[in-house]
Amino acid sequence: MEKVFGLIGAAVSHSFSKAYFDEKFFREGLRDYHYELFPLRNIKEIEKLIKDTKGLSGLNVTIPYKEQVLKYLDEVDGFAKKIGAVNVIKIKDGKLKGFNTDSDAFFETVEKWLPKNKTLKGLILGTGGSSKAVQESLKKLSVEFKLVSRDLTYEDLENKPSLVSDSLLIINTTPLGMSPNTETMPPIDFENIGPDHYVYDLIYNPARTMFLQKAEMRSATIKNGLEMLHVQAEKSWIIWNN
Repeated sequence: MEKVFGLIGAAVSHSFSKAYFDEKFFREGLRDYHYELFPLRNIKEIEKLIKDTKGLSGLNVTIPYKEQVLKYLDEVDGFAKKIGAVNVIKIKDGKLKGFNTDSDAFFETVEKWLPKNKTLKGLILGTGGSSKAVQESLKKLSVEFKLVSRDLTYEDLENKPSLVSDSLLIINTTPLGMSPNTETMPPIDFENIGPDHYVYDLIYNPARTMFLQKAEMRSATIKNGLEMLHVQAEKSWIIWNN
């Protein structure tokens, strides 16, 4: 029986998800399983997508629909409801149930990456659905953090350099720098970043965003979102097949 899975977002052509799942399906001999990219101009188009796509069994959700998609779901998992964002949808018997695997995937990757003997303050750039997942993870790690765009503005960072220099964990959850707009990046002063900083960019395409390149030039430890993508993809697969 043919089953279709896919990714919805405003711009999805840059995503590695299709290649990841195509390889997985081939490796596991699932010849009737397919993964497609579904660019949506607005979230309302999900209704037509669900109606018209035969065999649609699951979706991943990316920017900017992780919060907007909530009202189109029949049910939302308790953890996703707590976060306020969904990045995985299971479709069964015409019903849509939302989940969040971003938070656990970020937690798993950041916990083993950060040093165990340091207490770090965090600075999260962005306040969208991905940011909410990151916030939940940092709470589990007991990392104190501030949000740029809510608690602070980029102007605040410019006027008070210690906000960057004292925040040794900086996480970009915005799409700035994502392919094809690789020349963009969050406007922070990299002169305030040094060797003690850990800089994590949730973007994985390109592998080294301008944001990460600038941080690396200041001798910071850097990480992109590719490992997080792999972890959340496997968690999606478990949800779709449970």
